Amino acid sequence: MQVRTDMIVCHIVRPAQNPGEHEFLQLRRSAGDYLGGTWQTVRGRIEGAETAWQAALRELREECNLIPAEFYKLSTLENFYLAHEEAIWHVPCFCVLVGRDQEVKLNGEHDAYRWVPRDKITDAVMWPGEREALKEIFREILGNGLSKPFLRLTMME
Repeated sequence: MQVRTDMIVCHIVRPAQNPGEHEFLQLRRSAGDYLGGTWQTVRGRIEGAETAWQAALRELREECNLIPAEFYKLSTLENFYLAHEEAIWHVPCFCVLVGRDQEVKLNGEHDAYRWVPRDKITDAVMWPGEREALKEIFREILGNGLSKPFLRLTMME
């Protein structure tokens, strides 16, 4: 059996119209792609000598062309087993806060996107690991937690 660590997941959050509320970005996988038609967050592989956080920022640019205002590394890891690969995956999770005015521009991996309100996102994700990451995001980043940005790249609006 293999243990794989060359994938990342990145949750994207923006302020909602109402002050103090937030929305989460989901991307719909293109029909001909792996898991086509499902709603996902940004996911991708670590390439070459990249670190996990560098891969997360690259995938964010490639998949939806967004620039983070704040970038967080989560303590939560997604862990899952893929039988067809006979592999256990350990996937670092990240959270990105973006400004409300940023425009999503999809690449060919996705054919649609949607912003899901915070109170509906837990029911909109596919994987148990995503729900665990969301709990940490709600508590530590959007709540009263002590989490500080790993990188602060621009000013939030």
